[in-house]
Amino acid sequence: MNIAERKNATAPAEAQDWLARFDAALQARDAKAAAELFLDDGLWRDVLAFTWNLQTQYGREQIEATLRDTLARTKPANFHIPASRTPPRWVSRAGRDCIEVIFEFETAFGPCHGTLRLVPESGALRAWTVVTNLQELRGHEEWKNARAAISDTRTFGGENWLDRLTKQRAYEDRDPAVIVVGGGQAGLSIAARLQALGVDTLIVDRHERIGDNWRKRYHSLTLHNEVFVNHLPYIPFPPSFPVYIPKDKLANWFESYVESLELNFWTGTALESGSYDAAQKRWNVTLKRSDGSMRVMHPRHLIFATGVSSIPYFPKLPGLEDFKGTVVHSGSFANAENWRGKKALVLGSGTSGHDVAQELQANGADVTLIQRSPTYVVSLKEAQSVYAIYQEGIPFEDCDLLATSMPYPVLQRSYQISTAKGREVDKTILDRLAAKGFKLTFGEDETGFQMMYLRRGGGYYFNVGCSDLIADGKVGLLQFADIERFVADGAKLGDGTTTKADLLVLATGYKNQQDTVRAYLGDSIADSIGPVWGFDEGGELNNMWKRTAQPGLWFTAGSLAQCRIFSRYLAIQIKALEEGLLG
Repeated sequence: MNIAERKNATAPAEAQDWLARFDAALQARDAKAAAELFLDDGLWRDVLAFTWNLQTQYGREQIEATLRDTLARTKPANFHIPASRTPPRWVSRAGRDCIEVIFEFETAFGPCHGTLRLVPESGALRAWTVVTNLQELRGHEEWKNARAAISDTRTFGGENWLDRLTKQRAYEDRDPAVIVVGGGQAGLSIAARLQALGVDTLIVDRHERIGDNWRKRYHSLTLHNEVFVNHLPYIPFPPSFPVYIPKDKLANWFESYVESLELNFWTGTALESGSYDAAQKRWNVTLKRSDGSMRVMHPRHLIFATGVSSIPYFPKLPGLEDFKGTVVHSGSFANAENWRGKKALVLGSGTSGHDVAQELQANGADVTLIQRSPTYVVSLKEAQSVYAIYQEGIPFEDCDLLATSMPYPVLQRSYQISTAKGREVDKTILDRLAAKGFKLTFGEDETGFQMMYLRRGGGYYFNVGCSDLIADGKVGLLQFADIERFVADGAKLGDGTTTKADLLVLATGYKNQQDTVRAYLGDSIADSIGPVWGFDEGGELNNMWKRTAQPGLWFTAGSLAQCRIFSRYLAIQIKALEEGLLG
């Protein structure tokens, strides 16, 4: 047996010993003894299990204080390593060797799962990171008695299954407990989770057809992360799906998902306005249907699931009003074939800007990409390294748990390592881009695209060919700083020349969800909640998947994986409030 095998052979016993000591300390309500099992700078991320929040404790002092405040209420017990989960093993995370342990335990509220990472210190093993996640509410488990609650669907002379489903979705005699605004992956995931918990939920979406938020986007759009990571709750993609899912296939899957789970979904329905009735503890929500009619509803919870990409951002550009060509935001861009033989400018050098430029070039347009700010470029293959956990051959549910288990400092270091590796692998194309005058960045702390996405939702490009087109001179490059103003036939540069254009595509991103709230719920509520998305001081995403300063207002967004994973925890909080378990 080699050294690695010997280490892994002893890992389960060492992990069980640490868990037993931790359990004993918690049973004795000895927060200090429990905290001393951590490194001095150890990290504990809690996802509802102790704090009913998503938050991270930094160092022994914070860990001890939080345990002292929560132990009597939560009554944690029965910490153990289940035989059904990935066994304890030595791994490298964020450049550090550790024993990684998946464990389970219980609290007064329900079963919990967790991840522990142990590292040696002064001859003993101490916790470097711990994550604790509440998985279900006891007595309110997902799909509890779901089939038993359904009456016999064979009713002669009366309503059949379709009649009842149609009536359920019409809401003629009731209001939903929850309205979800937005029917993309975020809206579908949280609606599915809430339905599994028996919470009456309605999704509203302005598009005419389920999936149109993907279907109507530019022709070549395909997901940039692999199918293995991207399943929605309860129903995984079938094995026939390609590694990178095309937009129309994903859109069609959304339709089938809604029908398979019988989710309540109103298409062609826009949120007009909303206000909160503090006395009644409910919302007054006005919805506009596709026929022009209005419906006022009174849900107790309002979830914005409009995503990181919500309201298109149109920057003020000098002279744009004088431009006689066509101006369109990348979110609405279509029919690249119509621009064959024409000149196009694409403003913005993120993923959408590059993809639109490449699509136009492939359809015979003369394209120039305008770069506004330095951009992180990584090859598509190298970008998948951030999802490496899903390729380790362990069960999918264990991968999802591990995906929640990286407190901010560990996440930051992990992305620095993957970014440095990608920079080395992609050196040739990066050097060629720089030689063309393309301005590169690797993130404010060299953490690459994942942190850029989590901090501000953009600023990067997964190279699927457009970088090569720029380096080869097949797609032009222009720096925004060199543009003096837009004129009737294009962009006038500071040197007096004009770059001609028939089309200007604004790949300029989207506003923050706080701006969405401001537009529909008013300044007072928007100001009270503060920013949505981006990291707060504790290293958690602002206002995401947790209670906000505005009662009954929630947010969900992100990749399919984020929506699948964190919808569980958002749904648990809403169910707990509905059942009076959470004040």
